[in-house]
Amino acid sequence: MRRLQSTTGLAATLVGIAALLLAASAEAEPSCDPIQTEPQFRGQVPPLEEVVPNPGLEEGEVTTAQAYAYMDAVDRASDRVITGALEKKSWQGRELRWAIVGRANRLAPRSLDRIGDAAQKLRDPRTPPGRARQIAQRQPAILWVASAAHGIEESGTEASLRVLHELADRDDCAAGQILDNSIVVLLPIQNPDGRDLDKRTNAYDFDLNRDWVARTQPETDAKLEMLREFPGPLFIDAHEKGDPTYFFPPNPDPIYHEISDQSLRWMSDVYGPAMAVEFDRQGIDHFSRDVYDLLFVGYADTTTTTGFVSAGMTFEAGFFKPIAERAYEHYLAKWVSLSGAALNKQTILKQWASAHRQAYRQGRKGILEPNEVINPGSEVETQVPERPLRHYFIRKTPNKRSEARALVRRLQRMDVDVYKLRKGVRVPDYTPYGRRTRAERVPAGTWYVPMAQGQKHWVQAMLHEDPYVPFPYFIGPQAWSQPLLSNVRGGFSGKSLRVTASKVRQLKEPAAPAAPAGPPKVALFQPEDLSRPGIGSSGWLRYLLGRVWGLTYTDVTAAAIAGGALDSYDVVLIPDGIAGIASAGLGAAGRDALTEWVNAGGHLISWRGGTELAAELGLTSAVLTNPKSDVPGSMLRVRVSKRSPLHRGVGDTAFAHYDYDKVMRASPKRVAVRFPPAESKDWFVSGFAAGAEELGGTAAVVDEPIGAGRSTVFSVEPNLLANSPGFQKILRNALLRGGPQVSQADAAAVAARARARRAAVRLTGNTATIRLSVQPSSADIAEEVLERLGARYLVQRDPDRIAFLIQNRRGLSAEQHRFVRELPGALEAAGVETLAFRAP
Repeated sequence: MRRLQSTTGLAATLVGIAALLLAASAEAEPSCDPIQTEPQFRGQVPPLEEVVPNPGLEEGEVTTAQAYAYMDAVDRASDRVITGALEKKSWQGRELRWAIVGRANRLAPRSLDRIGDAAQKLRDPRTPPGRARQIAQRQPAILWVASAAHGIEESGTEASLRVLHELADRDDCAAGQILDNSIVVLLPIQNPDGRDLDKRTNAYDFDLNRDWVARTQPETDAKLEMLREFPGPLFIDAHEKGDPTYFFPPNPDPIYHEISDQSLRWMSDVYGPAMAVEFDRQGIDHFSRDVYDLLFVGYADTTTTTGFVSAGMTFEAGFFKPIAERAYEHYLAKWVSLSGAALNKQTILKQWASAHRQAYRQGRKGILEPNEVINPGSEVETQVPERPLRHYFIRKTPNKRSEARALVRRLQRMDVDVYKLRKGVRVPDYTPYGRRTRAERVPAGTWYVPMAQGQKHWVQAMLHEDPYVPFPYFIGPQAWSQPLLSNVRGGFSGKSLRVTASKVRQLKEPAAPAAPAGPPKVALFQPEDLSRPGIGSSGWLRYLLGRVWGLTYTDVTAAAIAGGALDSYDVVLIPDGIAGIASAGLGAAGRDALTEWVNAGGHLISWRGGTELAAELGLTSAVLTNPKSDVPGSMLRVRVSKRSPLHRGVGDTAFAHYDYDKVMRASPKRVAVRFPPAESKDWFVSGFAAGAEELGGTAAVVDEPIGAGRSTVFSVEPNLLANSPGFQKILRNALLRGGPQVSQADAAAVAARARARRAAVRLTGNTATIRLSVQPSSADIAEEVLERLGARYLVQRDPDRIAFLIQNRRGLSAEQHRFVRELPGALEAAGVETLAFRAP
């Protein structure tokens, strides 16, 4: 496992690198210290406390309305600022306000258009290097600062408002350096609903820092559209976390292989060292190379780094500190970074253009970036194949037209050029997703995406067969291939091909599926509102039902179920959550009411923790057992039974996202979707998977009669981030189509459900559990580390691994948890041979 090392003790060795910002740069005449220069204010722009003397949130944080009022006041007072709103509003109708700060002559609409056009030319690999150098010399850099994607992480907003005030009113050389060389785009509040509701997520309970690929939420989609219009080489995303030490990049391993070396150099050699020097000078505790990986491209930093070849940087302040202290630390990190970008503007813009040209050259040659490590002591365990990859194809798939068009549109909306074959082409090394390479003629009409384009890194990030995770340390999904999630046919080739194709115009958003005639009356029971997995799963489901499928549903509580509320409904949906909390909340009366309702003719549909609850209540014959494998968020091919009504429109196979889920077994006649045998031609895993063969032949979905009713239980999440249209179809079929013919429960069925109940009692861990697997020889040392950190855990002992299931009773994420940040480094320092580590 790679060593996760703090930079706190390394700052002294980085002073020479940090001098890039402060010493003899040809672009900084005269040199001016970004922080130690005494601020000189014109006095034309009021500070925040004059406009908002009484902040309306806890501890003095401003409300959304107060922040926007201050932005308006600054706009009125300064010719250096313009403000506006993104094209979309939040779900609750709040504006998503932005401010652009720069020299007054750059803020007229035509001037801004020219700046945006210049940035687009720098991103275009067809722009000659000489022209790119001229643009880098004459045009300002576009620098982005975003805050408060999580509504309860407020201090980044206050810091951004201070940056806004100082750039609008200061008249000294430190502010002048930024104003002369850049325009700064500020998004002080990315999640206004969450801020005013005092919750981490948005109104649909989406974590907006996981939505950057799917773009299902208006807050994300509108932001990305503005970012496409005004792209730049720096994107700062300010957050808060559970311990008091400040985080800024460089990030730890693992890092997604297609992130440009140039982006990593900016973070490692320019921004990170400069912040380390300044934080050390002021005695502020900080760390880097720990916890916040650049792997999953659903994060803001990974998307901006991969999709825009920017330095996408996450900043994290400790939310237990007073607001003034947190806000100052964010302000300091933002100001140092903006100054670093401005002082090195010409060099950075030239490098930015060069990185896009390099991406094009790599794509033309079929070269994928290799897996590399940046932390001392780290080792690559999985390498990217060396075979060339030049072309992707998205094939026509029966019943998948809308999924394929949605995928193409998603690529286009990140500036990827997509074509359609006018003539068929013989591909001697065509490799269908998850299948063996073969010669095949790809027919006319196939969507075609060449790697030879400036967005080569993003093409690979979206269309890959496997993410080639360098080693198993995870705090988010680690498999996200869009064709696999969409369950569309496709493949790739590394040969030089002569292709006759036409570029596809921007596609419109596909129409939503037609509303069914006579839809069932649907109740949604959220198992609990404590754990992040449970909250997310329920929120994704509400969005899918109401916004995508247009189906009416009603939230029901445990108390309502106990009172007989389900009698008015045909279907109850129970998504992921901690089953023990749900069972306790229902109480004996609720558990009995739910059981009686299903047996009397109701249809229960559940997944993950909801399925554990169903098994505990004897509402399924599926026997659940604890996994012995380490599969922390990979995708596996599954087979869909042709006999099942869940097959319609899906096809014979699909891809399931599996994340340490319980292993599920049932009678073959009850299994609607199963994992293929590990030795079969259908067996395929995208992502890291140690011991996944234990899933071979087991069930992913069990669909069966229960008394006069029906039970459809999923072992996996069918609606990951509301971005798994392939598996969503299986869920939709379960909800809307008839199930197995109802029959009287025979003795065998009763006995099977009894076995399932007994097995459910023996289950350990839940979807919020932190998981650590080590070599048996390291188990004692690992236990010593866990004891020292105060962890509470269960132990699973197998011949080839020892697994620790670490309690996470509040369902906290890795960045919120008390000791998760310390654990990997502590294990490394103790010499523990770690096989896998997973935090939610």
